Amino acid sequence: MLNFSVRLMEQLVVPTFVVDADCRVIIWNQACERLTGLKASEVVGTQEQWRAFYTEPRPCLADLVAMDRSHEIATNYEEHDDLGEDAVLVNGCRVRSWILMPQLGKRFYLTADAGPIFDETGKLVAVVETLRNMTAQKLAQDELQRLATCDGLTSVANRRSFDSTLNAEWRRATRESRTLSLLMLDVDYFKLYNDSYGHQGGDECLKRVAAAMCEVTQRSSDAVARYGGEEFAVLLPATDLAGACTVAERIRAAVENLTIPHAKSQVADHVTVSIGVASVSVSLDGVQANLVGAADAALYRAKEEGRNRVAVADGSHAAPAA
Repeated sequence: MLNFSVRLMEQLVVPTFVVDADCRVIIWNQACERLTGLKASEVVGTQEQWRAFYTEPRPCLADLVAMDRSHEIATNYEEHDDLGEDAVLVNGCRVRSWILMPQLGKRFYLTADAGPIFDETGKLVAVVETLRNMTAQKLAQDELQRLATCDGLTSVANRRSFDSTLNAEWRRATRESRTLSLLMLDVDYFKLYNDSYGHQGGDECLKRVAAAMCEVTQRSSDAVARYGGEEFAVLLPATDLAGACTVAERIRAAVENLTIPHAKSQVADHVTVSIGVASVSVSLDGVQANLVGAADAALYRAKEEGRNRVAVADGSHAAPAA
C-alpha cells in the first residue's frame, strides 16, 4: 500500500514534493520536475530543494513547517494565510509569492500549500508541499486592478484611485502629525483647444500634460490623478507649503515648455495650466474635503488672476519645525 501511495504521488498532475522530518527530499514528482526544471535524481535524498526556487540556500515552506519555524513564514513570503502558529502545524499553511526559478530563468507567481504528516504517536514524519503556477491569473488580476484605478486616456490614477489614496494618506498624516499638500490643476482654455484642434487633439494634449506632471513628481509617494475632464490633482504627502509651491511652479513651467500650440488661448500662443495649492497640518478633527475645497478655491483664484500661474489657498501653511 505504501509503494502504491508513493507511485500515486509521483504521478500526480499537481507539482508535489515531500520532505522528511530532517528536511530531506523523499519524493519529487514529475509535475514538480516540469514546473521547476529540477530533476528528481538531482534532489531526492538531499536537502537541496531550495535549488528549485532560490539561488542561495534558504528554507522552503515545507522546511519551515518541518522545523516548527512557522513564525518565519510572514517574513519569507509576500502573502500568507494567517492561521496562527499552532494552526500551521495542525492544518498546514498556504503562501503566495513571485519566484524567479533559477533552473528555468523564468519568474512565476506560485501558490504553495504545505501540510504535515504525523505517525500514530503524533510524531512528525514528513511534510507534503504542493505548488500551483498562478502567473496567468495573477497578471490578469493585476491588469484588472490597474484598469480599475488608472485613467484610460492619460495612464495616471483616476478619480476613484485618487479618493482612496487621499483617504490613506490623510490617515497616515494624522498618525505621524505630518503636513499634506494638494495641487489642483486645470488646462487653460481647454474647451477652446478642443474646438480648434478636435477631440483627438485634445486627448493628445491631456496625455502630454499628464506625462509632464509625472516627470516633475518623482517621489513614489506623490500621486498624480486625472480629477475630471481637463482637471488634474497632485497629492504631495509630507510636503509643506513652500515645497508644494515649488512642485507646482515646476509643473507649470514643464507644461509651458512643451510649447503645444494653442491659437485660441487668451493667455499665450501655447498650452498653459493654472494651479491651486493647499497645504495643511492634518489633525484628528480635520476634514479631507476641506483640503480639496481649499485647493480648488486656489485654482479658481489662479484663473481669476490671469491663468498660467500658481495661487495659494487662504489658510494654507507650512508644517511646524520638528
